[in-house]
Amino acid sequence: MGREHMGSATGAAVVTFYTRDQCHLCHQALAIIEELQLTQPFELVVVDLDRHASPDKLAAYDHEVPVVELQGRKIMKYTVDPARLSRLLMLA
Repeated sequence: MGREHMGSATGAAVVTFYTRDQCHLCHQALAIIEELQLTQPFELVVVDLDRHASPDKLAAYDHEVPVVELQGRKIMKYTVDPARLSRLLMLA
């Protein structure tokens, strides 16, 4: 039961964040993304890689979490660069 999104009903860019339990890097990255969301509108979809990701995403990202996709395209793994994410959101 994947929850990956390619577009938003509101027209806002969609950031999909792949995470898993017991991942300290995931907690840090999500906090950065949520802080950016306060000043820059986008839809955030959080997917637990082990519980809700499609089999292909699990296979692709199993050793890369956290992973960030923008509009369905992988743009970051392991850490989040807020300045880069902001720039990419403006172009989306």
